[in-house]
Amino acid sequence: MALRGWRGTLARVRQEFERRPTIDDSLHVEPLDVPFTPFALPTSEQPLVSVIIPIHGKLAYTLACLRSITRNAPAAAFEVIVVDDASPDDSVERLGQIRGLRLLRNDRNLGFIGTSNAGATAARGDFLLFLNNDTQVTPNWLDGLLACFRDREDCGIAGSRLVYPDGRLQEAGGLVFGDGSCWTSGRFEQRDAPAWRYRREVDYVSGASLMIRRDIFSSVGGFDQRYAPAYYEDTDLAFAARQLGLKVYYEPSSTVIHCEGISAGTDLHSGMKRHQVINQATFMAKWEDALRVQPPEGTSLMRALRWRRRGRVLVVDSMTPEPTRDSGSLRLTAILHLLNEQGWAVSFLPDDGRASDDEICALGALGVEVLCRPWVPDLPQWLRANGHELHAVMLCRHTVAGQYAPLVRKLSPKARLLFDTVDLHFLREQRAAELSGSASMARQAQASRRSELALIEQCDVTFVVSPHEQAMLSAELPHARIELLSNIHDIHGCRHPHGLRADFVFIGGFGHPPNADAVRWIAAEILPALRAEWPDVQIHVLGDVSDSDRAHLQARGLQLHGRVPDLTPWLDRALASLAPLRFGAGVKGKINMAMSHGVPVIATPLAVEGMHLKDGVDVMLASTAQDFARAARTLRENGALWSSLSAASIDNVERHFSARLACTALEKALSRANN
Repeated sequence: MALRGWRGTLARVRQEFERRPTIDDSLHVEPLDVPFTPFALPTSEQPLVSVIIPIHGKLAYTLACLRSITRNAPAAAFEVIVVDDASPDDSVERLGQIRGLRLLRNDRNLGFIGTSNAGATAARGDFLLFLNNDTQVTPNWLDGLLACFRDREDCGIAGSRLVYPDGRLQEAGGLVFGDGSCWTSGRFEQRDAPAWRYRREVDYVSGASLMIRRDIFSSVGGFDQRYAPAYYEDTDLAFAARQLGLKVYYEPSSTVIHCEGISAGTDLHSGMKRHQVINQATFMAKWEDALRVQPPEGTSLMRALRWRRRGRVLVVDSMTPEPTRDSGSLRLTAILHLLNEQGWAVSFLPDDGRASDDEICALGALGVEVLCRPWVPDLPQWLRANGHELHAVMLCRHTVAGQYAPLVRKLSPKARLLFDTVDLHFLREQRAAELSGSASMARQAQASRRSELALIEQCDVTFVVSPHEQAMLSAELPHARIELLSNIHDIHGCRHPHGLRADFVFIGGFGHPPNADAVRWIAAEILPALRAEWPDVQIHVLGDVSDSDRAHLQARGLQLHGRVPDLTPWLDRALASLAPLRFGAGVKGKINMAMSHGVPVIATPLAVEGMHLKDGVDVMLASTAQDFARAARTLRENGALWSSLSAASIDNVERHFSARLACTALEKALSRANN
């Protein structure tokens, strides 16, 4: 594709001649000089995906590509169709010896476009994945693209992250400008830099690794023959998909090594590459109307990358959210997802600077860029470089907001400043002080109160999770803008009836002091009260517990499982979830989570504060250990009541803790962010 003017050309020439890494140990590159021996591809007779590889000679590259597919076989059922376009070498003879390969041969040379279309006609899968023969695939290459279609209903085309054999990034989706010129973003950059690790909408993706539904490909007529023999056909296909109301996504979880230039060379004025220049004019004539809404020629690359976004939002929390760790992480992950869905370019920065590869990938699948070390040293440095382009900054928790609110005002003066309390820290400290009777804790709570209220006055919008906290702060600070942004939960539903359930669960890790106190109360008083009536009862604690705490919590019937990857198996067989919280603040995710699975909850009055719950209707309230035992006995013996509470629990989550309500709150808070 055409380069972005002389500045872009000079930049890429400079990068091209920089010293390159000699080897990248994290990439397995198949050698080309391996003596041929027949092998088998693990393909299926009922494929979901048809992988189409057009070839014209270059047998060594084709064999290396096929060996890489064998090494990195996807989980999804697939077939491989190699279409030989009258190769001048012995490709057909050699490839005919590979079991599991569908080998087609053109009677005459059709070029790349005609050969690709011929492969699509023969395909049996619901999805087509066009793959150049000078590529090699890596783990998750196919399944990652499928995940994009699964996660995004509007996905029309998904393309891989393309890298050079030396490990540098080759392409992370393409940009198209108003004059029809194109730019492959990310070329020669570090492939794992944050800017290239998240799923995002792009103008086009390279046909070197491109997935599309077979019916969509057929409905637009396949690759347009007017671009024959090649070039601009992938860009044209992307515009055709968008004309149907679909989107084109760059999918970084799918990585493909591409030996660019092997199949067509690099000279724009000779050989196949000359068609790149010729076909730009053809493309402009066909898509004249659509090009009017593309970035004008001369638009900066960073602005062009976010051209389809409403603006950029930065979110900062103390650490990277991990939904299985705690309720706050689950809520923040949902917020990040909703911001992306609303059209914002979302960047997340963990204040501790850490994010694992799995965490980066998980947020990347939500369309979120993760700004972590070593690429981003800290927030102040990043804000100095990028603060001017931000439309909003959300600071989570008063410990984070207290550090950075003044800095955001200084370095990003146009940004709307949002403070997400998560829960009111001072209220939690105040209640802990009351429970313990500690004067020093009471003084600390007062200091936190002054600090938190001062922060709220500085910010444009403050989010709280419960109506109780909203009313309290509105009375205390009548001029502050306090918005309700509560927990956000999907409805999982009740999958097993009362008669198939037994035992109890507690959800939460010891890293949160109210949880630690609750589990100690369970071990010391609640479990003995339950066992007095139900000797074989079990309480399953699902959350992080340190080794030292485990040593002090040894009790018959108390099962400490630690953090579990999925709560569903436990909630599917639980009679009830316990929430014996004696201090704390905010809305309790442990209660929401159980209720979203239709599991009745036995809780203290403080635990259900601000959750719109009524005793005996959608929750069972208990203030003492004996109260918990009586409520448990009632639920065990009264199946009709259990079923009624189960249905009411699900209804409560739907009415008060849905994504729809959170969307409204975010939209309202950001309504002036793009002015």
